[in-house]
Amino acid sequence: MTTGDVWLPLPIDQLGPLPSSLSYRFWDGDGDFPADPAECVFYGVPYMRPPSVVTAPLPKMGRVRVVQMLTAGYDHMVPSLPSLDANTVLCNAGDLHNTSTAELALTLTLSALRGIPDAVRNQWEGRWESRVMPSLADRSVLILGYGGIGSAVEERLLPFEPREVVRVAGSARQAARGPVRAVADLPQLLPDAEVVIVCVPLNDTTRGLVDAAFLARLRDGALLVNVARGAVVDTEALLVETSAGRLLAALDVTDPEPLPADHPLWRSPGVLITPHVGGASSAFLPRAVRMLHGQLTRFAAGEPLRSVVATGG
Repeated sequence: MTTGDVWLPLPIDQLGPLPSSLSYRFWDGDGDFPADPAECVFYGVPYMRPPSVVTAPLPKMGRVRVVQMLTAGYDHMVPSLPSLDANTVLCNAGDLHNTSTAELALTLTLSALRGIPDAVRNQWEGRWESRVMPSLADRSVLILGYGGIGSAVEERLLPFEPREVVRVAGSARQAARGPVRAVADLPQLLPDAEVVIVCVPLNDTTRGLVDAAFLARLRDGALLVNVARGAVVDTEALLVETSAGRLLAALDVTDPEPLPADHPLWRSPGVLITPHVGGASSAFLPRAVRMLHGQLTRFAAGEPLRSVVATGG
């Protein structure tokens, strides 16, 4: 059985029985390190803390073999990987956030299409304003980034009877619900899309993917929903389109983030913004506990871990 210190970002008493061969320390990014980083073999990365905080102990973790994240995105951890042993693995959260993020993607889509932001403003002003709004039914929806979250988004979309769901990923393949098109096909696919839901990870190939040329290919009145990372979208290019009233946008993530109070994106017409809360719901804790239990059990037994996304060295 594997031995050593395990740093976990959740209180130990919330996790229930854990493998007895390991010693457990609680650290959520606040205050001093809970123990000598040199003794840590499994590092549970604190959730939703700045990169400067969560990467601080890594240079001192000479024995660490697992860096386990509670987020799907891991771009902020990549610069620290060269300092780690080549046998160290970086694991993301796997399907931990699929349910919650897919729920929010659908919430943003329906809210933006059915004019809920305007309805809220009208309610505060006591104004009754009735009009015909677009429905999700009979729309062509393009899911950009057809991994676990993208698949969960489609599952929740289908009961709303979209005309079609177009799946797009880095490369073409066949999925359970139908073909997945390659990103290279986007120039041909975008003109027919009425709703685009962005779920891609942030990396060198996706940074700025949704740029001026991408947006220009969308038809008038199309809706862009981003539950990925803010830097996937060119903010200035999006502002041009939304300020002109040509496109709608519903964003859980922005670039920059947090979005400054005086940023024009807040007040651009047809833009709905939530403050990066895709994974922050009551669904998080029970799924995080199950995921950590599984990974720690496999680690202690010397079994392969799940959701390995990168290695050290």
